[in-house]
Amino acid sequence: MIGFGQLTMITDPNFEQKLIDLGYDNIIDGSVNTASIDTITSLDINSSNISDLAGIQDFTSLTSLSCYNNQLIGLDVSQNTFLEGLWCSDNQLTSIDVSGATSLEWFDCTDNQLTNIDVSNNLLLDYLYISNNNLTSLDITNLYSFENLFASNNQISSIDLSSQTSFVPLF
Repeated sequence: MIGFGQLTMITDPNFEQKLIDLGYDNIIDGSVNTASIDTITSLDINSSNISDLAGIQDFTSLTSLSCYNNQLIGLDVSQNTFLEGLWCSDNQLTSIDVSGATSLEWFDCTDNQLTNIDVSNNLLLDYLYISNNNLTSLDITNLYSFENLFASNNQISSIDLSSQTSFVPLF
């Protein structure tokens, strides 16, 4: 919902409290004025005991999201098409959707519980940090400008690097 008087539903009171602390909202009521958040380009909500980022899709100008060290189980930034950097390490993520975040260049989701991650649409991705998860496979064959990968402490048995020209393996 975008426009004057439109509201974005924020279901996690800790997320809404952080938005209040940052000056984007003024009362915990389960919503925030969409016009107050749709121009935000950078959001740092680390270590805020947040368990749900419902409403993040309405941060339509977001280029940088730092939400590490929270209680997130799932994260969907598929509608954040301008997102270039995502730091969501040290959560409890079992699912993440970055499919529509086609501007993503830097992605750190270390220290979670992910068993699957699909970065096939993130063609601009340069840096991928996925260590300390439960991943068994990773497809990076579409990532031609890919430079760095940290993938230690997973169950990945092999990765096809044949399409990589500027890749620096850091396992």
